[in-house]
Amino acid sequence: MHETAKPKQTEAPGKPARDQGALHSLVQVESVIQIGLLIPAATMIGWLGGVALDHAFHQNWIYLVGLLLGGTAGFVQMFRIVLRKTKA
Repeated sequence: MHETAKPKQTEAPGKPARDQGALHSLVQVESVIQIGLLIPAATMIGWLGGVALDHAFHQNWIYLVGLLLGGTAGFVQMFRIVLRKTKA
């Protein structure tokens, strides 16, 4: 009898290669969505904090500082994420 050689299994048992590729694609999409939502969310949180401080101290300019700090925090975090992804 002639026996045929079985191909080497490089995948995890029970998981087809296409499922692992699909999961990797979803992780990449999640990273892009996270970056896209990060800057507006950080800016809005900074603005809301500034508005709260405006009301607490009876001023009308602190919200601008909150906007700047929130936007800056968003950009810093975005660069951290991008640098982490490019190193990996």
